[in-house]
Amino acid sequence: MPGAFEIPAAARLLIDQKKFDAIVTLGCLLRGETPHFDFISSQVTLELSRVAVDTAFPLSFGVITCNTHEQAVARSSKGSGNKGWEAALAAIEMANLWRQIRSEMSRK
Repeated sequence: MPGAFEIPAAARLLIDQKKFDAIVTLGCLLRGETPHFDFISSQVTLELSRVAVDTAFPLSFGVITCNTHEQAVARSSKGSGNKGWEAALAAIEMANLWRQIRSEMSRK
């Protein structure tokens, strides 16, 4: 079953399709009893950042890291504090910004 580790590769595949204005990456990493959480959360963050920079594409980070199930529910439930909603808004804003920047650059 795919998990957070696969998100960067999936995002890169979608970007390469050149069909989208922005991509929102969503996932949840829940701390367990081993250091696996630390390895995966660091790697996913690093790779998503690398994909965004390498492709110069609006890629929004919506992968939450939580110590408890309750934190995960609080960060993904309806209402304020929903990190997926925040990531979606950031993606829209960044897509608009990219569009403006490219438009300005094409005029010069």
